[in-house]
Amino acid sequence: MTKVNPFEDTLGRLKNLTKHCKDPAVKFSETDLVLLSSPKRTLIVNFPVKMKDGTIRVINGYRVQYNDARGPTKGGIRFHPHVDIDEVKALALWMTLKTAVLDLPYGGAKGGITIDTKSTSTDDLERISREFIRQIHNFVGPTKDIPAPDVYTNAQVMAWMLDEYEKIKGEKAPGMLTGKPIELGGSLGRDIATAQGAAYVFREAADAYDLKPNATVAVQGFGNAGMNIAKILAGWGYKIVALSDSKGGIYNDNGFNVEEVNAFKEKNGSLVDFPKAKKVTNEELLLLNVDVLVPAALENQITKENAAKIKAKMILEVANGPVTSEADAILHKNDVVVLPDILTNAGGVTVSYFEWVQNNQGYYWTEQEVLDKLEKKMTAAFKEVHELVKRLDIDHRTAAYIVAINRIIEAEKKRGNISSEEKVK
Repeated sequence: MTKVNPFEDTLGRLKNLTKHCKDPAVKFSETDLVLLSSPKRTLIVNFPVKMKDGTIRVINGYRVQYNDARGPTKGGIRFHPHVDIDEVKALALWMTLKTAVLDLPYGGAKGGITIDTKSTSTDDLERISREFIRQIHNFVGPTKDIPAPDVYTNAQVMAWMLDEYEKIKGEKAPGMLTGKPIELGGSLGRDIATAQGAAYVFREAADAYDLKPNATVAVQGFGNAGMNIAKILAGWGYKIVALSDSKGGIYNDNGFNVEEVNAFKEKNGSLVDFPKAKKVTNEELLLLNVDVLVPAALENQITKENAAKIKAKMILEVANGPVTSEADAILHKNDVVVLPDILTNAGGVTVSYFEWVQNNQGYYWTEQEVLDKLEKKMTAAFKEVHELVKRLDIDHRTAAYIVAINRIIEAEKKRGNISSEEKVK
């Protein structure tokens, strides 16, 4: 499959928005978009870490703070062997758009460390996490840039990073990152927030497009978000007929008991040998004859090479960037409804925002209060995007981009960074 540069692909999406600039619903000009063509700050750090076995390893780390017109930047830190600067820049731009779509008082950022967690000991992951914070501590904090978990990071990694930051600063600062353990100021509901937020968006879309509760669903990716969205949709009466993890997938047209599959994976390390199921590859799963496809793994899964073969009527993007811009055009032409990542998987950052608010005020909410607030945010965002879809006869991603960029550019104008008459050089 052709490798797609996710950052250049996203810049292409921005450029394509210019054809809508004459519509009254669009509050930005072509020249305004130049502000979003590059990040405000890019940090690249290469630092040595003495590993548990006594060897010295140089670790590559990144933090991109893309735009902060609407507030401190916000975004996760991922650990993955293929992390590079273009990926992190794309993720930071997506976060900038995501926080604006949900109308959160944040900008966007992202971080990454190039490492394979599966071959790295827990002790070494702690050393690397703490050293990364020592490298970037002057550039992050509750009013600057607020990290969170992402791919192959979790609450424990956040705990190490928070502890190291507080030791450096000599003070407690629970709001400097989110996705923490509950014991250190984390929010109830954060562990299922991405999946639950996606489920709320899906529920609204299913109603808008008259999708029946017994519709078939395939989920690519069985990490936290993929597993939880499968559980939620199964609980709502949808039939989960295909699931996969990094080692491969399983299919059964009668549907799966997701709890049983999850228990099997926890015991065996993968779901690929789950009994009474046909084995499928991750690539084959995308092309199954199902009603709903849920990419919940990594970016660039649906490209111009396989988009025309997609049989699903609706795609729910739980992963970041699973569909390329060229694939988007093909899917839209084929009347496939794509619910875009910057809307659909924004439940994680929304509950991260709630966590930050709770940290700042020192008062904590029940899980039901968190989920009620999340539901209101996600449904309101979907309705705003969907209204623009109907008004301009455009796809949901284009509508979500317009909603987000309207808010970002208005903030830039209020700050005096640009004006309606001014051209950005």
